[in-house]
Amino acid sequence: MRMLLQHPPAGTEAPRFVQLTLEQDLFGGWLLLRESGQTGQRSAVKREQFLQRAQAIAAFEQARDANLKRGFRITFAQGEDARA
Repeated sequence: MRMLLQHPPAGTEAPRFVQLTLEQDLFGGWLLLRESGQTGQRSAVKREQFLQRAQAIAAFEQARDANLKRGFRITFAQGEDARA
């Protein structure tokens, strides 16, 4: 599951983005990647592992909701019926 959120640019700045990716690892666990930054510049990546799929999906949705409250908009969604 993957989702890209962008924050509308303020003035001449490049837009900020957050990309959330949820994928299963080779051992049956789940990995949530959170990449954030400004388009065209360095980004920061945070990784969080989960043993159960339900916990991973809940964390993905919580991260999505938190960024939506901060003013980000969903620009791309893929997988799991493109949850929005």
